[in-house]
Amino acid sequence: MSSNFRRWLALVVVCMGQLMVMVDTTIVNVALPHIQRDLNLTQADLTWVVNAYVIAYGSFLLVAGRLGDLVGRRNVFLAGVFLFTVASVGCGFSQGSDHLIIGRFLQGLGGSLATGVIIAIIVTGFPRPVERAQAMSLLTLVIAGGGSFGLLAGGVLTQLVNWHWIFFINLPIGVAALVLGAWLIQEAPDLRPSQRVDFLGAIIVTAALMLGIYTIVTASDFGWTSTHSIEFGGAAAGLLVAFLALEWRLANPIMPLRVLTMRSLTGASVARGLLFAGMFTNFFVGALYMQHIKGFTAIETGLGFLPTTLAVGTMSAGISARLMARFGARNLALGGIALIATALVLLSQADMHASYFPTLFVPYLLLGLGGGTSFMPLLTISMSEVAAADAGLASGFSNATMQIGGAFGLAALGTVSTDHAKALLAQGNPLAVALTAGYQLAFVLAAISVAAGLLVVLTVLRPAGGRPRFEAVTHFDEAEIEAA
Repeated sequence: MSSNFRRWLALVVVCMGQLMVMVDTTIVNVALPHIQRDLNLTQADLTWVVNAYVIAYGSFLLVAGRLGDLVGRRNVFLAGVFLFTVASVGCGFSQGSDHLIIGRFLQGLGGSLATGVIIAIIVTGFPRPVERAQAMSLLTLVIAGGGSFGLLAGGVLTQLVNWHWIFFINLPIGVAALVLGAWLIQEAPDLRPSQRVDFLGAIIVTAALMLGIYTIVTASDFGWTSTHSIEFGGAAAGLLVAFLALEWRLANPIMPLRVLTMRSLTGASVARGLLFAGMFTNFFVGALYMQHIKGFTAIETGLGFLPTTLAVGTMSAGISARLMARFGARNLALGGIALIATALVLLSQADMHASYFPTLFVPYLLLGLGGGTSFMPLLTISMSEVAAADAGLASGFSNATMQIGGAFGLAALGTVSTDHAKALLAQGNPLAVALTAGYQLAFVLAAISVAAGLLVVLTVLRPAGGRPRFEAVTHFDEAEIEAA
């Protein structure tokens, strides 16, 4: 087998791991009512079925990425896939809340280990800009399309079989990823396994992220200004300050602070976080709107998001790479983000009487086109100036920012829209009217979040004295595409 063919097969394998994790972020949402009824869960238990996964996944991404740099990205990826697969089977056999919540936490931990190093594997495996753009396009398709595919798969499995199979479906994918990954994924030659691992820094930053994400996901229950939120949020901030102080002093820190000085990494990562805050809110609120207001079944809800998935897939089939070659990564990202913001504004106009076509179809098509033209350029920009030895850390940082942004956006925007709906209900408005108004407000706030991401790209990633440095790294001409 040629080394070039092996690289592309290895890319498919790591994308299988990413797909498994992305599908799991949404597939459970559709099945929650069935899980609650079958296992007799309280509302608090049901909330923690989701929160346990989010907390574990977001908390370990940074450490997972850095461990990949130090002990091997292939090893960390395979360990993550193994843990995620075993935990999925455990969740499928759950007969009570404790078992299921622990399984979901372990799923999140496994998912963070696997996905925390995927971008680094791609960056080091595809050094040529044109090949890297093509590889990132495939990853973009998996990230953007996995969520909507999870909604559809969750609806089909839950309605036609039972909710246990939303977890069992991960078993064949996980086994295939393990076997093929052990065979195909090659370790990067620039790792530094002889360095001591900064265990104290790893513990502190993981604890800080865990407390921070816990504060975010529970704020809707306790209130953003409650003693609970202030105490846990303050503890997270204090630990983060202690972590930065520790890393400043160490010779071999878990997170070299030099990576934070890269505008391309920090700017693109923040923009991705704001962008995914709006996108995650759309998947959650859009599903609720279609089910509670329009009366869609779980399967119909999944199909409702199909234009987004198909549009992302179409753009990822080489079109985004060609557009980036012609217009540049930053310009393409700006156009894509603008499309997403426009789509969310259009969704905010959907009322109780809106038809799927064109009122919902057009915005979801625009979301796919926007995602297909913004995710890959932002991802490419974020890694464009990162040294190969720090690729895992940068990958974990970028993914952690995206995950925290999505969690914060969903919690904050969901709380505001829910409170708005409750206020309208208290004023005597019908339930459907109050819910619709709450969903509309959530879409407006999601559009504002995406617009903030657009502002970050315009300001932080603006050219400084000419062409941005990252454009020199990510630029390639169309002749290179034809030759690839």
